[in-house]
Amino acid sequence: MDMIKKPSFDEIFMDLAQNLALRSHCTRAQVGCVLTKDTRIISIGYNGPPSGTHNCDEDFKDEGGCPKDSKGSCSLALHAEQNAILYASKNGAGIEGSTIYVTLSPCISCARIIYSMKIKKVIFLHSYAAYKGLPTDEGVEFLRKFGVEVIQYV
Repeated sequence: MDMIKKPSFDEIFMDLAQNLALRSHCTRAQVGCVLTKDTRIISIGYNGPPSGTHNCDEDFKDEGGCPKDSKGSCSLALHAEQNAILYASKNGAGIEGSTIYVTLSPCISCARIIYSMKIKKVIFLHSYAAYKGLPTDEGVEFLRKFGVEVIQYV
């Protein structure tokens, strides 16, 4: 009798993060995130404006997306990591020591939040630096410098 190949938790959580990214209303990038602890999901998130405000692909479709800030980034968006961490925190989930799966490596702002929340491990699919045309992944470097394990998912 052949044994059924079971997917690893890394596969399950990254697949879920990729599917969550499809929920994003952002017109520029779709990013998904899964926050886990001890093989259990404690929160999920995807990028976009705060719940109950706007859906950029609907409310700003004639403008090509939401207004941009002074750096050319979306002025309304929360990043997927921020949404997952905020939701977990709001609902009293223990975040310290958790692992976060995200489809785009954390930007420097998200990296600071991840470090401050004592998340121990980050597994990402694609490079934020490559997406933004930056020379280095500042967020990844920051996290590694301060002892957070960061792995690019293959």
